[in-house]
Parts: sequence; structure tokens; C-alpha cells
Amino acid sequence: MWPMQLRHRWLWIGAALGLIVIGSAAGAIWSSRWQAERIARVITSGDPTRAAMITRRYGCGGCHTIPGIPGADGQVGPPLAGLIHRVYIGGVAANSPDHLIQWIVEPRRFSPRSAMPVTGISEAEARDVAAYLYTR
Repeated sequence: MWPMQLRHRWLWIGAALGLIVIGSAAGAIWSSRWQAERIARVITSGDPTRAAMITRRYGCGGCHTIPGIPGADGQVGPPLAGLIHRVYIGGVAANSPDHLIQWIVEPRRFSPRSAMPVTGISEAEARDVAAYLYTR
């Protein structure tokens, strides 16, 4: 009977250690996401928490796949994951917060023949979307 009790004890210890490791990883991910959001807010002066509503209102997900936005699985424009790591926006403008915001508002300013439409999104709304995109 004793070896069985010892085995159960080791199973419980293993499970507890597994939960600690998972909790630590989740904490690191949460901390990293929080830090990315804080940086994005500073560089864009936007609020990423408003982006889901804005992208749905303007139909961004009809053309783009946008991580974290349900239904944003468009295949016309490029997927918008990892945007902060890209060198160019729209293939023509250096990737900077100001350029991204301007691109969202008026893409044809940078590329007159761009397939991206002028949606009527305001600069304030574009700041929120840019902040969100820089966190994904």
C-alpha cells in the first residue's frame, strides 16, 4: 500500500509543479501583453481597447485578418499580425506610428493606386486601431 501512496503523492507534486510552470508562463505572457499595450498607447496616443468596435464599424476585417477580432478574417489585404515588426506599411511607407495612423486614414496619400479604400475613419479612431495593431 505504501508504494501506491507514494506514487499518488508524486503525482500531486508533479501536478502542482505543472500548475506553477503554467501560471508563470501565463503571467509572463500577460506581463508582456500589458507592456506591449502600454508602449502602443504611448507611441500612438491611442486606446487599443476601442479598436474592436472601430474595426467592425469600418469593415476592416472584410479585407484583413486581424488577430483577436472575431470575424476579421478577410483575404483581400495582408494579415495584420506582427505589424510592429514590419519595415513598411502598405509596402511604401516606413513603419512608424505617424505613418500607420495616416495610412489608416488616407492610404492613397502614400500610394495613389492602393486597393485600400478611404473609409472615413477619423484620426482619433485610427490612433486606437494603430495602438491595437502594434500590440498584436
